[in-house]
Amino acid sequence: VSEGGGGTGSGADQSAGQDSFGTPADPATVRDGGNLVIALSAEPDALDPTLSRSLYSRYVFQAMCQKLYDVDEKAQVVPQLATALPTTSSDGKSVTIPLRENVRFADGTQFDSAAVKATIERHLSNARSARKSELGPVAGVDTPDAHTVVIRLQQPFAPLVGALADRAGMIMSPKALQSLGDDFASAPVCVGPFKFAKRVPQNSIEVVRDPNFYDASKVHLDAITWRILSDASIRAANLRSGDAQVADTVSTQDVAALQQDSALTVLQSQSLGYQGLTFNIGNVDGVGAAPKSIDRPIAQNAKIRQAFEHAIDRKALVQAVFNGIHAEACSPISPASPFSSPEAQNCPAHDPAKAKQLLAEAGVKTPYPVTILASNTPDNLRLVQALQAMVKEGGFDLKINPVEYSSLLDEQDRGNFELLQLGWSGRIDPDANITNFVGTRASQNVAGYSNPQLDDLLTQARQVSDTEERKKLYGQAVTLLQQDDALIYLYRQRNLTAFSNKIQGLQVFPDGVIRAAFAGFSK
Repeated sequence: VSEGGGGTGSGADQSAGQDSFGTPADPATVRDGGNLVIALSAEPDALDPTLSRSLYSRYVFQAMCQKLYDVDEKAQVVPQLATALPTTSSDGKSVTIPLRENVRFADGTQFDSAAVKATIERHLSNARSARKSELGPVAGVDTPDAHTVVIRLQQPFAPLVGALADRAGMIMSPKALQSLGDDFASAPVCVGPFKFAKRVPQNSIEVVRDPNFYDASKVHLDAITWRILSDASIRAANLRSGDAQVADTVSTQDVAALQQDSALTVLQSQSLGYQGLTFNIGNVDGVGAAPKSIDRPIAQNAKIRQAFEHAIDRKALVQAVFNGIHAEACSPISPASPFSSPEAQNCPAHDPAKAKQLLAEAGVKTPYPVTILASNTPDNLRLVQALQAMVKEGGFDLKINPVEYSSLLDEQDRGNFELLQLGWSGRIDPDANITNFVGTRASQNVAGYSNPQLDDLLTQARQVSDTEERKKLYGQAVTLLQQDDALIYLYRQRNLTAFSNKIQGLQVFPDGVIRAAFAGFSK
């Protein structure tokens, strides 16, 4: 499945320039050794593939936790710890995956089918697992021999390989799982070019080269350190001064100046994900619990949420806040996706008069007060302040509650919010951008949203492998999502990463993840 590959997509992306993913290092021109410092825009959450929900932990995992499959620069699935794409039985309920041989975890123990089984079973059974809904109808895992796993399904499941190309496919050391249990994140052990060394909360994470890695000869660096610097201008300053060699999530305010600096390179690509707004309409007992009624008009009446969407001018927002670099988005399906359709790209118009009319029909007093929970980075605050000014005309009084990113994740899980601004970095299979967030009791459905008709469409889309059929179902799903408006999609980011030209081999693909494991300093 390819999504958001090279070149430019819709007109909105044209001004942002061509996609640039970076190129692999040339072994002849890089030296061995050195510590690569990456300025990271937010603190990663738990370094545990079962529990993790943040994009920033995926950057760290990329260097130390390999997966059964990965995604390449064309957003196509390629084998990583598997040796080939899976073979699926004729009834679609049995998926066989061949595994690499002679591979060891960072603790020296053997990687084999038993480890894959232990990992997947943990994803499915752990009470706090964020992977459970991604794995859908997985019924069990068989291990016919040490280098083959067979995943049994209750019904066919088209998104499985896409899920195994992300955290669900990161295999953990059974020995470490046994000794650490729920504390796995304190000393995570996987298969990877690097292994975990230390973490200083709110400050940094360090990994060091793993001599056990099966492809160790391709690893040039001694260590990688991620330094948490939430202010984009400080990340850019660290890059210019040489205190860091890489900066993630470059601000659209800084892009032009960084591109003009001959000592630096800026990589960019259209994201597979979205940034959006989530209303809490039923999350009373925490994410994943059964939805309950919330005694707020905006939680109970879709007309008020629709009014809020009509009060938003996405085009003006992207221009004013992001210099037109990001692209407006009205759905979880990227226009570059093979699963896109006119229905999936339908966009409710900016119409303040319509917003006021809907508020009148809902019988609420205006200006209607709403409090938004948002991450306190400068770029995010500019976004919500622009929203605040914009929705006023549609009859809303928006109050801003800014918090630090990791607190935001905790608050949203508990349901301690009325409206929330957060995004998703995106996956190649649309199911992974939708079902987890809006399926009833799904593991990232922080809205507490439930629509049985939507659940039914999403389940059907998971079970058919025909692209045209899935496309039609997702078009219908987007129509329902826009009627209920528990989640309003705002814009699609460009992945913007800057690095020093002293570094070779740094790459960022459309999945937005920085690939630094095989980078090196120039000789």
